[in-house]
Amino acid sequence: MGPLPSPRILFFLLVQRSVGVQASTAQHSIKIDGDITLGGLFPVHAKGPAGTPCGEVKKEAGVHRLEAMLYALDQINGDPELLPNLTLGARILDTCSRDTYALEQSLTFVQALIQKDTSDIRCSNGDPPILSRPERVVGVIGASASSVSIMVANVLRLFSIPQISYASTAPELSDNNRYDFFSRVVPPDSYQAQAMVDIVKALGWNYVSTLASEGNYGESGVEAFMQISREAGGVCIAQSIKIPREPRPGEFDKVIRRLLETPNARGIIIFANEDDIKRVLEASQRANQTGHFLWVGSDSWGSKTSPVLGLEEVAEGAVTILPKRASIEGFDQYFTSRTLENNRRNIWFAEFWEDDFKCRLTRSAARPEDPRRKCTGGERIAKDSAYEQEGKVQFVIDAVYAMAHALHNMHVDLCPGHSGVCDKMDPIEGRLLLRYIHRVNFNGSAGTPVMFNENGDAPGRYDIFQYQMANDSAPSYRVIGQWTEYLRLSIEEMQWSGGQSDIPSSVCSLPCQPGERKKMVKGVPCCWHCELCDGYQFQLDDFTCQLCPFDMRPNENRTACRATPIIKLEWTSAWAVLPLFLAIVGILSTLFVVGTLVRFNDTPIVRASGRELSYVLLTGIFLMYAITFLMMGEPGVAVCALRRLFLGLGMCISYAALLTKTNRIYRIFEQGKRSVTPPRFISPASQLVITFSLIGVQLVGTSVWLAVLPPHSFIDYEEQRTPNPENARGVLKCDMSDLSLVSCLMYSILLMVTCTVYAVKARGVPENFNEAKPIGFTMYTTCIVWLAFVPIFFGTAQSAEKIYIQTTTLTVSMSLSASVSLGMLYVPKVYVIIFHPEQNVQKRKRSFKAVATAATMSTRLSQKNNNEQQNGESKAPAGKSLPESK
Repeated sequence: MGPLPSPRILFFLLVQRSVGVQASTAQHSIKIDGDITLGGLFPVHAKGPAGTPCGEVKKEAGVHRLEAMLYALDQINGDPELLPNLTLGARILDTCSRDTYALEQSLTFVQALIQKDTSDIRCSNGDPPILSRPERVVGVIGASASSVSIMVANVLRLFSIPQISYASTAPELSDNNRYDFFSRVVPPDSYQAQAMVDIVKALGWNYVSTLASEGNYGESGVEAFMQISREAGGVCIAQSIKIPREPRPGEFDKVIRRLLETPNARGIIIFANEDDIKRVLEASQRANQTGHFLWVGSDSWGSKTSPVLGLEEVAEGAVTILPKRASIEGFDQYFTSRTLENNRRNIWFAEFWEDDFKCRLTRSAARPEDPRRKCTGGERIAKDSAYEQEGKVQFVIDAVYAMAHALHNMHVDLCPGHSGVCDKMDPIEGRLLLRYIHRVNFNGSAGTPVMFNENGDAPGRYDIFQYQMANDSAPSYRVIGQWTEYLRLSIEEMQWSGGQSDIPSSVCSLPCQPGERKKMVKGVPCCWHCELCDGYQFQLDDFTCQLCPFDMRPNENRTACRATPIIKLEWTSAWAVLPLFLAIVGILSTLFVVGTLVRFNDTPIVRASGRELSYVLLTGIFLMYAITFLMMGEPGVAVCALRRLFLGLGMCISYAALLTKTNRIYRIFEQGKRSVTPPRFISPASQLVITFSLIGVQLVGTSVWLAVLPPHSFIDYEEQRTPNPENARGVLKCDMSDLSLVSCLMYSILLMVTCTVYAVKARGVPENFNEAKPIGFTMYTTCIVWLAFVPIFFGTAQSAEKIYIQTTTLTVSMSLSASVSLGMLYVPKVYVIIFHPEQNVQKRKRSFKAVATAATMSTRLSQKNNNEQQNGESKAPAGKSLPESK
């Protein structure tokens, strides 16, 4: 296009033509009265043959789109919420698909802004003339072709008239310096190029060629694709071929031969018109290259059948792109109800009627020899003729609504509470209206947002098609994805040449698998070797492996890091079933024993067992069972503190009480051998003091530990950081190492061992006089339990199931120790109390004197038996129980 004429020259030309244009357009335009008038530009007719501006009527791209504007105006004017008490009018013109003709027609929109000099004009009576002032057009909807929009935009900007196009996609129109009053509800081709780059990358191609028709559309599209691919990286252009405007014979065969010079670059990015696309496919078929090339076509290919007609096998698998659109159901109902009677406002509708129904109307200009049948007027659209809504109808409606929303917002701000157009909007200032247009944001006719960026462009929204040949139906285009700022592609729905589902390659080197980095071949940017990211590394980008943070591990395909799973012993875990079962049964049993002893607290058998120490011992047994719930609970500050406190406390209480009791029996027995004077500190009060003193050591040590090192929980990622990252786990635990845990139990184990020693020493005491033998058996069994615990606990330190095994082993050992003590020391007493109450009445607590006498007799009897065995005589049976002392 040549240089833009100066505004002064344009102004002169406009003034010279304004009167003539007004007269001519009045007969070739649609005029709808309203408070505010919008302009409309539609290609109602195609280009005419040489010497005539207009040709045949364009039913879909012309009449459908024109009626879409009329439909939108009806909807807006009937909407009580949008522009209330204001009516939108229109002046709609035909561009005849020609930029120069459209420019002449668009002069109508600026007539009201041209000040005409009528000083030299007088009527016959000498009065100045009264000229009818044309309506003022505040904004224009259109045009369709980018070339027409470019031409019209240059004029409209001179008069500050905003323009919203419904179909022009040339990237040139995004230049906000040259086309600042131009906006559009369709995305520019630069978005399309971005979408095509994303498609190529999604298919795993990195080595492609481009093919473009010479001219603004093809060349700018390829240029945008190449620029975006360079900026994004990962896509190399093998060849960039241009198709001449006037191709010579054999030109397309030459294009195919050039493309075959880089056979690995099978992907072909094509920005070309329909005719060039068809001729390229024909040349590919002649070269017997069906299935070799992988076509990626722009919106000029879209979902059209004309370029692929008769070339279905060559075009199979072609991926094409088209601005996202939807069929507007309301428009279908509106348009199919149009008739000659109810649509007189559309001056071209009669011409459409004749073309659509292949009939003729009675008109003076009709040729008598016209062979078509005469129209009855009763024909109906979609019933008596084929009908499919034109693809840009949605955008026409959105463009009209965008203008209406801008005017509505402007009216709210400038005319609050005013009905109709107020003084501040008369006239409407074009630059101010443009700012309101750029600020609109609403849901359009298809439910998608309508908005504009700083360049007046709509966001890019595209449907992705693939031409497929299904076995059960005719070849057709199938929607396989969408692009709205980013790509969503259904790879699994794609089908390629020969019906294969695997994506063909178009690469210099095969793509690296996820988790592999590229080691580039020097001097060849699209060729590389692949190296696996190993260990705890992940693929940071195409060329780098990086170690995951310590608390994370790579995902399965090593493309990113993910949080290492955190484990702890769950209540529902199989490892928790046995400990919890033993703990619950043990606690219930302990409570039953305590209840029984309390119930029969004053009976002889309860008094004889040492009530005070018994309750202390049962408290320790209860805590040994209860520690299971703390060990199973989720680690936290409170749980960790309670674990430290009660882990060794239950054992300490139990074995301190048993040690005190066993030591008392042993001292009484030994003292009884020498005299009938009782030893010191055998009273219940003394026994309690001794027991609590022993327990106090444990409490003091634990308190110091809690004060010096406050408890807390943490996640240990080192414990289960296995060579295979998939097996790595973080363990939620308290700040207690294995050593500190055992150290917490050492004092209790010391009491247990000491108690066992005294139980061994007191094993000779007659069973009818004390609990030494049950205590001894209890301690022997307990020692065995804890001797088994130590190797299991430390032997699983490197096991992946360490947390489960160690916790289960510890809690089971606790429960078993408590169960042995409970079963050996108290179950027989409870049995006697419940089932043999008569024995409970007969028994009495032995005095120290009776015990001493029995001890002396037992000693003498033992010595006598030894002497008799040495002399070969046996006058008294060994192990015979002495008579009970009263």
